[in-house]
Amino acid sequence: MTHGDVLAPYPLPRPAHRLVLALDFPSWNEALPLAERLAPEVGCLKIGLELFLREGPTVVREASRLAPVFLDLKLHDIPRTIDHATASALASGARLLSLHAAAGHTALQRAARRTEGTSLIPVAVTVLTSLSADDLRQLGVDNDLDTQVLCLARLAWEAGIRAFVTSPREVGLLRRAFPGALLITPGIRAQAGGDDQQRTACARDAIAAGSDLLVVGRPLRHAADPVQTASVLAEEIRKGLEQRQSR
Repeated sequence: MTHGDVLAPYPLPRPAHRLVLALDFPSWNEALPLAERLAPEVGCLKIGLELFLREGPTVVREASRLAPVFLDLKLHDIPRTIDHATASALASGARLLSLHAAAGHTALQRAARRTEGTSLIPVAVTVLTSLSADDLRQLGVDNDLDTQVLCLARLAWEAGIRAFVTSPREVGLLRRAFPGALLITPGIRAQAGGDDQQRTACARDAIAAGSDLLVVGRPLRHAADPVQTASVLAEEIRKGLEQRQSR
């Protein structure tokens, strides 16, 4: 089995393949020990803005030697820039690329068309897990969280995007609305709350609600034994899958 097989939306043969390790480190030298240690235990490595802006596309190529890479840049720009940035992400070897659904139909459509027939999956971000209903109101959005998530997801789906980043609290909503979508869920915690993520859940609950891939950062980075923690998370995923299948 290749890493490419692991990242196919269905099937994901082992519960651990549904784990995405968030490499939220200032440099590749700092990220590398954990990446090497956990690459055999997870399905994907996530590279975000902090690491990418420090290291550039080279870090995607380096990380791709260990596992598939989710390039989490949350692109939000004019359609031409989104199109060209997506082409650059494709050239870097990334397997997943995030962009904001709020970039609009045309920009999303350009990303979807740019990746047709390639190994890169564009992923639309709906509402950031750090945002609450009060935050939406401050941004001038009258919709409640569920309505706004669905609105942005429908926009992305109509533009050709078939994968979404969504908080654990809305994953069930999106699973019902888009049964064939690939759903990627950050904000996975041993217990909900306690940091800057507002809408969180445990691994079992997120999987049971319909998530496919779980992005885990702090619980693995801060663990005394990251391999053991990954194993515990994989067991929680297994239980969540059983719970989902029993419904």
